[in-house]
Amino acid sequence: QVHLAESGGGSVESGGSLRLACAASGYTHDVHCMGWFRQAPGKEREAVAGIDDRGRTQYRDSVKGRFTISRDLSENTLYLQMNSLKPEDTAMYYCAADSVYSGPYYSQWHYWGQGTQVTVSS
Repeated sequence: QVHLAESGGGSVESGGSLRLACAASGYTHDVHCMGWFRQAPGKEREAVAGIDDRGRTQYRDSVKGRFTISRDLSENTLYLQMNSLKPEDTAMYYCAADSVYSGPYYSQWHYWGQGTQVTVSS
């Protein structure tokens, strides 16, 4: 089993920055790909950014140029640097991990964290 623990969420004003972290523990040998998803109240979970086993990254269009996903393999930690935050970025942010990369298809990711709340005020 793999355990994922997110941290770094909080409340910021529009234009502010936050850095999310996701620490993986347990059978991390099974973790080759990781991603960030978010879900706002009443909305479907959506992919924010992902990184595959070769370090290639993907971003949803609305966060390109503002968010950066990175990974520290030695620490088994995934990061999401979020700059120029907007009120529409407000959501619960979840970390996901798997042995294969499933892109935006959240139902195919095997491991999930509990989430960290990000609130951006205008």
